[in-house]
Amino acid sequence: MYRPLIIYCIFFFFLNSNLIAMEKKPYHHVYENGKFIKFRNFEGAPQRNKNLKWSYKKFNEAKKKINVIVPKDFVVPRETVLKNLKKHTNDDFVLWINHASFIIKLGSTTIVTDLITAPNAGPLFLGPKRYTPPALKLNQLPQIDLWLNSHLHYDHLSMSDIRNFPYKSAKVLVPLNNGSYFKKNNFKDVRELDWFDEVKINENLTVTLMASQHWNKRSILPFGPGATDKALWGSFLINYKGKKLFFSCDTGYSNIYKMMGEKFGGVDIFFINTGAYNFEIITGKRDSSIFHTNPEEALQAAKDIKAKKVIPMHYGSFLLGLEGQNSEGPINEPRNRLLKNAENYGFKKKDIKIFNIGQISTLDEILND
Repeated sequence: MYRPLIIYCIFFFFLNSNLIAMEKKPYHHVYENGKFIKFRNFEGAPQRNKNLKWSYKKFNEAKKKINVIVPKDFVVPRETVLKNLKKHTNDDFVLWINHASFIIKLGSTTIVTDLITAPNAGPLFLGPKRYTPPALKLNQLPQIDLWLNSHLHYDHLSMSDIRNFPYKSAKVLVPLNNGSYFKKNNFKDVRELDWFDEVKINENLTVTLMASQHWNKRSILPFGPGATDKALWGSFLINYKGKKLFFSCDTGYSNIYKMMGEKFGGVDIFFINTGAYNFEIITGKRDSSIFHTNPEEALQAAKDIKAKKVIPMHYGSFLLGLEGQNSEGPINEPRNRLLKNAENYGFKKKDIKIFNIGQISTLDEILND
């Protein structure tokens, strides 16, 4: 006579356990009937227009009309880069390889972000071709101890770079469901993080995965980590001896930056994308992308997060948007707009640290200028 009661109690216990577990899932994890479906951006974030129809034909025709002007000093000669690496062996520094790829040396740890030295941003030989060289070849990189990768898009995750990377003993930190691309290529220390997970690297250095306003996709297949939004995306907060460096790429503007500025008390250096923001031929709106910030939105995000210094990136390597249709070109347009508008957002022009490809600046130079 007690058997039905026992079965009911067991059923009720597991039902409530599942409901409690579901309630604890953060908003950016989407579940249906107890099954994980996808990741999404923060509540209240800008949403993709479901009626928008992308046209590669229109976009590529518009790209052909852009005059890619590369300023003479924009790419530092490679021999100079190698010489400066030796010169700064004992310094904490930032070096811009290209696009969203930086080498950041902090004490005994040398970090690389979103590494891409490949000739194109796409599978095999497809995708946008680079129009400037990376600062270094893979075999010229200094010893890398830590690889931070923000998401799976082809201009941020290059399989040829992963396969041929010379330092497979490096620790890798990635958002949830991004790790398999490294693990299957013989990286042994790969850790997947959710937003706001913190990892202690050593006594002086911690890294926290932060939120960003973006999305993820690498494959046309509807399953696996490369399917749309099945893998998480994010940014990284690097805390080194109390100095905070925030690597925010890729991201559109969102309420998250004000929230994170309040939560973490501001940052010393803010790396943020300022390229691939004009898709007017498709969207009908100039300089408007919910997934990449234009220069003014980048400054607003920097103000929201209480940044002291701003380093722009995500331009100058691949033609991914339609900015630069004027006489300035796709390199000068974002840089000039950042400097022109800096004071409107509470910054001095000297707070906007414009790098050339291959440029090395010490942490002291960036922070104290």
